[in-house]
Amino acid sequence: MRKAAPVRPPAALTIAGSDSGGGAGVQADLKTMEAHGVFGTSVITATTAQNTRGVRSSFVLPVEEIRAQYEAVAEDFDLGAVKTGMLATREVIEAVTELLADFEGPVVVDPVMVAASGDRLLTEEAEDAYGDLLGEATLVTPNADEAAVLAGVDVTDAESAREVGEALLETGVEAALVKGGHLDDDISSRGSHLGGETVIDTLATEEGVERFEHPRIDTEASHGSGCTLASAIASRLALGEPLDAAVAASVSFMERAVRYSLDVGEGPGAVHHLVALREEADRHRTIERVEGIVERFVDRDVSALVPEVGMNVVGATPYAEAVPETAAVEGRITRTLSGVKPNRGVRLGASSHVARFLLAAREVDPSIRFAVNCRFDDDVEDALAALDGPTSEFDRAAEPAAVKEREGSTMQWGARKAFESADESPAAVIDRGEVGKEAIVKLLASDVETLVERTLTLCDAVESADA
Repeated sequence: MRKAAPVRPPAALTIAGSDSGGGAGVQADLKTMEAHGVFGTSVITATTAQNTRGVRSSFVLPVEEIRAQYEAVAEDFDLGAVKTGMLATREVIEAVTELLADFEGPVVVDPVMVAASGDRLLTEEAEDAYGDLLGEATLVTPNADEAAVLAGVDVTDAESAREVGEALLETGVEAALVKGGHLDDDISSRGSHLGGETVIDTLATEEGVERFEHPRIDTEASHGSGCTLASAIASRLALGEPLDAAVAASVSFMERAVRYSLDVGEGPGAVHHLVALREEADRHRTIERVEGIVERFVDRDVSALVPEVGMNVVGATPYAEAVPETAAVEGRITRTLSGVKPNRGVRLGASSHVARFLLAAREVDPSIRFAVNCRFDDDVEDALAALDGPTSEFDRAAEPAAVKEREGSTMQWGARKAFESADESPAAVIDRGEVGKEAIVKLLASDVETLVERTLTLCDAVESADA
């Protein structure tokens, strides 16, 4: 008989409503806690009949049953943090406030007060009851509408977000995270406004104000985003992280969860609560796929396409957002007397140049997962006509001076320019180089077979022209 090897993760508690559609509420909280390596427990305050298209009905549980759930969990688990969500009524808010008065760990309050439509979800009495709950909390995470209800000040820009955050501290809460994601997309974020292309979340503490900025995701599938963010923060606090670090990491986690949302149901869908786990799980498969591409290039001998700087093959996981989430050949592929060979093996983060270009291309077309850099000259340019997709290019001479000054930014700028000038995702992107920069063409593809086929087709065409 094998010996048991139990794992002892920290535990956290969510006190919230149930979402029968699975995208928000207790269901979202528990998925998010599990994704962070935290054992999730729950107190259900209400049941809702809802799906991706909306809420049909809800039923608030008796306060006695809510108390019983909390007491059962609290007496058995060593809770590292508590997160609250939908509390529904004044009586429930008051009961939860009383229960948490004796809890010594961090408490994250997601004040579910205003629907995405802007409709108020609570009576004025219930809204007022939140004041005492905030006095027991470590962090409150209102969106702009909820922050306005709690503080009595509308959030329209970065300055008013700071003012609201600081006003919330006067309730006794240790910190306030005023979220900018729900603000009007038509408001430009180029100045101090919080809408537009950039989302700005504002964290106010006694030590000061910190802002977290990230690009707005063009999607309506944000159902569950508030629950997921608050649960991610609570999970990280249960793991022992300091508040500012927990907030920063959770905001990044939330950005990826929204970008790679789950296309489920007939409505807009839901955020991807387990996206970080899925990204990590696919890293080894991506390494194996890049290794397979390299082997086929060695077997075929693609010497005709290897540039002076060497060739590299880069693969991104389906959810890759950064260079460490891409796999490439360490030291690149170089020509030898007998063909080509990789200098070393394939590992994560081994490429900088090609990986940054691939990630920038994914900003436009997230289905693109593989890239290879090849030499470029007149023969190669003629041979590009043999490919099954369009060719685009960018001109380094047009690169703004500010971009040139930022280390590593040319590839991102070049990819954006190349995609802007193409009607569809290009199969190849030409970089004609400049003084000190070798001319290169990069081949792109969504899958291994397409990248291999495009590379070998180009190699065959170049060799035929040279024969």
